[in-house]
Amino acid sequence: VQLVESGGDLVQAGGSLRLSCAASGFTFDDYAIGWFRQAPGKEREFVAAITWSGGSTYYVDSVKGRFTISRDNGKNTVYLQMNSLKPGDTAVYYCAAKRGILQVAVRLVDPNYWGQGTQVTVSS
Repeated sequence: VQLVESGGDLVQAGGSLRLSCAASGFTFDDYAIGWFRQAPGKEREFVAAITWSGGSTYYVDSVKGRFTISRDNGKNTVYLQMNSLKPGDTAVYYCAAKRGILQVAVRLVDPNYWGQGTQVTVSS
């Protein structure tokens, strides 16, 4: 099983990035996918989630209206489009997979699989 994140970079405040999470080794369609992030000296926090079908999404309040999660089940890939980035968004971003075919996205708890993370740095 693998979840491989990519797309992290150094960007100025107000800029945009798109993160990707490529999955392999499990039945991708059976899993909800979430993005988490961990800033230096802080605990890892949930950011966004999407259901197995892509029909429902959920965001933490701090990113609503700025971040968009989406998925392409044909490519076994989930994306996180991040716009209007702020220095407070600086963190290592992780994707995670949680088995379940819920119709409504919720905050992911105890994912089955984690990726290794990709660094996002937003300069002021």
